[in-house]
Amino acid sequence: MHAIRVHETGGPEVLRYEEVPIPEPALDQVRIRVVATGLNYIETYHRTGLYKLPLPFIPGGEFAGIVDAVGAEARGWSVGDRVATASGIGGYAEYALAPAAKLVRVPESIDLKLAAAVLLQGATAHYLTHSTYPLKSGDTCVVTAAAGGVGLLLVQMARRLGARVVGLVSTEAKAALAREAGADEIILYTRERFDQRVRELTGGRGADVVYDSVGRSTWEQSLDCLRPRGYAVFFGNASGPVPPIEPLLLSVKGSLYLTRPTLANYIATPEELAWRAGDLFTWMASGALQVRVEREYPLRAAAEAHRALEGRETTGKVLIVP
Repeated sequence: MHAIRVHETGGPEVLRYEEVPIPEPALDQVRIRVVATGLNYIETYHRTGLYKLPLPFIPGGEFAGIVDAVGAEARGWSVGDRVATASGIGGYAEYALAPAAKLVRVPESIDLKLAAAVLLQGATAHYLTHSTYPLKSGDTCVVTAAAGGVGLLLVQMARRLGARVVGLVSTEAKAALAREAGADEIILYTRERFDQRVRELTGGRGADVVYDSVGRSTWEQSLDCLRPRGYAVFFGNASGPVPPIEPLLLSVKGSLYLTRPTLANYIATPEELAWRAGDLFTWMASGALQVRVEREYPLRAAAEAHRALEGRETTGKVLIVP
């Protein structure tokens, strides 16, 4: 089969298109013939070595496809099942593996490419809005990168819960997408300080929560846009990781709460994963959740896809298709 392998960490050029053996599933794994793989920022962190993996490796944890082989202890799955995972192994390939406990069944009503596009980012938006800081009607939330893959889904879920959404974007084109998703207010944070604008929009009170996936370039303003005892949720590093924060700073800025969640801890059990995926697929089937796939790249062009993502050229979801 063909796959993308990383032999040394670095820029997009280290993503090599190679022929490799088809993997064999372990006892508790299934093998999936990949229909599409979702591109996510975490793969750039793996590629650069920010998040370390043993070398060489095949990137890609989010994909959907058809079960091709089942390990002896992988109960509940059969060859031919339509499945998706956000915790797979080696998704930048024609065939990939996934733990049986980390699979979800994809209804016939959902296209497999859309399943690959929604699971990781959709489950992230779900846990942020339903678990990390459960939004309620009347809350004000700030969403950085509101026109990105997670951002567009997060905006829709926040509005569904009755929250007022302030979306941060970098261009007018992205502003239009965030508005279409339901953002109540848009701030072009490349043109003005968003912390000051959020305070104006909230009558000086500040937002209840900020969902920040940008990191290094936004974290200070994210803290400064919150109400007393507000929640700073840092869940990504698009501009680089947030530097160390002194606990006393949280006190000075209003007894703030700070958390750095990750998806694995919010889909830790099959039941929790099924809850989040079930909501996503139900909303998609009814038309209540729109999933925007902006681009598809062939497998051999994975490096080009990484360049576009890191260059902030993408909105919505990008897929890599074998």
